Amino acid sequence: MNSLLIAVPGAVAALGAAAAYGAAYPRSQLFGRTICRTNSARNLLDRYNARATFFLIGRYARECPELVKETVARGHLVGNHTETHPNLFRLSRREIRIELRLCHDAISNALGSPPKWFRPPFGFRNPWVVPSARELGYRTVMWTLLPGDWKEQPLEWLIPRLKPIADHVQRGSGNDSRPTAGTGDVLCLHDGTHRQMNGDRSRTLAALEHWLPRWRDLGLEFVTIEEAVSAPAL
Repeated sequence: MNSLLIAVPGAVAALGAAAAYGAAYPRSQLFGRTICRTNSARNLLDRYNARATFFLIGRYARECPELVKETVARGHLVGNHTETHPNLFRLSRREIRIELRLCHDAISNALGSPPKWFRPPFGFRNPWVVPSARELGYRTVMWTLLPGDWKEQPLEWLIPRLKPIADHVQRGSGNDSRPTAGTGDVLCLHDGTHRQMNGDRSRTLAALEHWLPRWRDLGLEFVTIEEAVSAPAL
């Protein structure tokens, strides 16, 4: 390191350029390992033909635009989940607009087109949240089932908390031996944590490994929110 520090100006300039690359380029590993692509061309959702909607935090979407593109290329949808994942209930109208706009720009820059869907962090809203989202052309999405996969609980605690979806199918079938085409449930799970990138998602993935084949065998189809709301009621 000392030899670099006393090298000729050209080498110093190169070192400065490398540092700038490491600080700004999304796929740089110079200052520590980051994940901006998946390891496999065929992941868990692919295996079960499951399409999902990923509500992205703007600051992470900005760091890994290639991952945003890959998500959409795999047939999923992305939406706005604010820039920093704050409690919007506590923010002013101006602050809410800033959070939405920054995330909006991050996703738009990655994809070349804006998202159309928004989910408020923690589900918290005040009178300005939904109108501010509507100003950007968003429809606001909540959920029917929130199993709490972000909690530090064992897999054995999480798996039963996803059972209501199967229960809804079985109850909806009534006396008919055929399963219903779907439950209309909107399941909210978490791909990591809002506090930092590369959060532990192992319990969520294991729970989906358990339930996806079972839900499929019950006749459920896994679709994006856009597909769900566009499909005619049966």
